[in-house]
Amino acid sequence: MDVPVYVWTLTIVAIVGLLLFDFFFHVRKAHTPSLKESAIWSSIYVGLAVLFGVGVLVFGGGTMGSEYFAGYITEKALSVDNLFVFLIIMTSFRVPRADQQKVLLFGIVFSLIARTGFIFLGATLINSFAWVFYIFGLILLLTAGNLLKPKSAEHEEPAMVRLAKRFLPASDRYDGDKLFTVENGKRVLTPMLLVMIAIAGTDILFALDSIPAIFGLTQNTFIVFTATAFSLMGLRQLFFLIDGLLDRLIYLSYGLAAILGFIGVKLILHALHENNLPFINDGAPVPVFEITTGLSLSVILGVLVVTVIASLVSPKGKAINAISGAKRHATEYLDLTYETDITERERIFAKLCAEEQDLKKLPEKYKRYIRNETEFMKNIAKAHTEHDDALQQQTNT
Repeated sequence: MDVPVYVWTLTIVAIVGLLLFDFFFHVRKAHTPSLKESAIWSSIYVGLAVLFGVGVLVFGGGTMGSEYFAGYITEKALSVDNLFVFLIIMTSFRVPRADQQKVLLFGIVFSLIARTGFIFLGATLINSFAWVFYIFGLILLLTAGNLLKPKSAEHEEPAMVRLAKRFLPASDRYDGDKLFTVENGKRVLTPMLLVMIAIAGTDILFALDSIPAIFGLTQNTFIVFTATAFSLMGLRQLFFLIDGLLDRLIYLSYGLAAILGFIGVKLILHALHENNLPFINDGAPVPVFEITTGLSLSVILGVLVVTVIASLVSPKGKAINAISGAKRHATEYLDLTYETDITERERIFAKLCAEEQDLKKLPEKYKRYIRNETEFMKNIAKAHTEHDDALQQQTNT
């Protein structure tokens, strides 16, 4: 189904309007969003995406509607996985909590621009060369395999960041949310700009996996674009909403690997069905089973539900969540530039205390994860000391 130009125009204007609204009403003034604020706005953005999908279903028909929802759910799941990397980047750069919103919004905008470019490039290639489906299918199968590999705890900086640090004058301190500052009379980069370079670099890598995945579900450029755009909208709020759950989703990578592998197989089957390569079946289409959009949607939803439930009820997931959370919150509390609001600092300390209690209740087989973690234990003790000193100062005043 061809989508009229005025529908494209209205859709793009609406998406740009939502991004501008997000910036001027939520992000422009640096602050740490509350759990309530994040929950409300996450719900609003998901509601808008679902409402748009219902519109596609009504005006575009069942096929377009199913393709949109399958694409949206897949892209949303991949976006949640991307949040892990964003968290690692912002932690390694020690981005102040109140400024993380701007970094995330920049990441969303850059990701949307990068993916839009890949979408139209992919659509052009698909329309011209049917064999591109083979390439997309192999990319997804390789990506699925990489997701199954054990992840390193250390995050390697993108090449752009390493080059920027090496050749550009950069400061070690933040100056609010400024990208440049003056240090010793010289104009230098702030870590904020380096963070955005890191986010931009990872966004490009994410797009290389994301776009083939959604093209495996639909070749309708309008559906690909809108499902991708709406999956990114509200990602900033979702980050603060599920921040404490990110470490808990220990099986998410396995679920995503299964979904990407499934879509990769679907793409290769479609490529065989549309085959025109002379060295495969003498250039004639191969009669193979084609996976329907309805089946794709069912598989995607089923895998995600099983993955999330398994992660939430897993004793190992609870253990890893408590350990990694305690490590992160101890570091955040000790870093006085990370969070300056007293209420938020108290909330971080309360989380740390709750996670300490969880650590004490861990079965012996999971306590091996924190053995020999002397630095970690020192940080927890230091956090308690600083908290006691702060309370003592408040009492004296």
